[in-house]
Amino acid sequence: MKVLVIGSGGREHAIVDALTRSPQVEKIYCAPGNAGIARQAECVAIRGTEVERLRDFAAAEGIGLTVVGPEAALAAGVVDAFEVAGLRIFGPTKAAARIESSKEFAKELMTRYGIPTADFKAFTEYDAAREYVLSRPFPAVLKYDGLAAGKGVVIAQTPEEADAALRDMLLDDKFGRGKVVVEDYLEGPEFSFMCFVSGRRVWPMALAQDHKRAYDGDRGPNTGGMGAYSPLPFITSDDEKYALEHILQPVADAMVAEGCPFRGVLYGGLMKTAQGIRVIEFNARFGDPETEVVLPRLRSDIVDIFCAVAEGREATLEWHDTATLGIVLASKGYPGTYEKGHEIKGLDALDGTVYHMGTELAGDRVLTAGGRVLFVVGQGATLAEARAKALADVARIDCDDLFHRSDIGHWALEKFTMHNS
Repeated sequence: MKVLVIGSGGREHAIVDALTRSPQVEKIYCAPGNAGIARQAECVAIRGTEVERLRDFAAAEGIGLTVVGPEAALAAGVVDAFEVAGLRIFGPTKAAARIESSKEFAKELMTRYGIPTADFKAFTEYDAAREYVLSRPFPAVLKYDGLAAGKGVVIAQTPEEADAALRDMLLDDKFGRGKVVVEDYLEGPEFSFMCFVSGRRVWPMALAQDHKRAYDGDRGPNTGGMGAYSPLPFITSDDEKYALEHILQPVADAMVAEGCPFRGVLYGGLMKTAQGIRVIEFNARFGDPETEVVLPRLRSDIVDIFCAVAEGREATLEWHDTATLGIVLASKGYPGTYEKGHEIKGLDALDGTVYHMGTELAGDRVLTAGGRVLFVVGQGATLAEARAKALADVARIDCDDLFHRSDIGHWALEKFTMHNS
């Protein structure tokens, strides 16, 4: 069949790469794609939020399956438009995607159905939010109630940091008009538990952990993610079973009960606290960069899974018993201001896989075109081997405007090892 992937980042490149391994796929299109995706798919100049143009393209080209990558396309209602037109599409409806697009909706759902998460309160007024935050212990967890490309969460250590964040979110409309959700602060290692969901059916994926801080040692500003790895030695099989039975499955059931059944990828951003596993957030799509380390471990044909989810059928997931670890190469200055248009050399000299996150072609040259630019993946029998391979490939890439973290996977490779030695 012909398949259309919507999006332009590393997540979409990993989806395209997984689709190339399916014998059922005749041709792959990606809208709008990037320089790396262009080597494996035909890129189409349509943005993910141009819903009608995407629908008309899929109908005209006889696309048998469309896979939605980014949250903005889901929030724009692309799945609803395709379903009305009778086109098969993988992803949740606009109503179901609220589990990501509205932090308040997600928190109220969890409260209503007894799903373990931090206590919270929502505010639309700056003065009321500030008064509440200052009356409570620090650190303060402040979340913008809407889509903010992974940057709408601030863990404020001081009243000054909290005030600046509240001004950004409620006075200066940095992410648009919206609310702020103030949560209790939780401590412990975070991990990403993505599941394929179709109504009440839930199929768990391999676990991953990403690294949000910009610099080594988990220092610097929060980003969309600077690296990820899978599997996670500090999450036990009992932890995973608890998360599936007490969090992911109940949320899928709750969405059915609420009249907005979920179909697609339900991403649980979870934390292993001293009091047990708690929900930090939900996303309504594949995580980025977690997808780039999880999908390479998938042994099953991904087309079978996508179609089963879209049609409400049973599916079987099998996984490779390997470790994957990926490192983001980002433009200097990210997540703040950064330059674009720097040439990247050395990509043909890599031993492993590289997924393009923010690149473009200028003739036969590959240029930087985003904050996060490349995602270099190493695979091995162990996480240590996977990291060594990824770092070796990173060293082969020649670009004077990129930086990266060298300690991706440190929780598993150093902290967990020390705790258990």
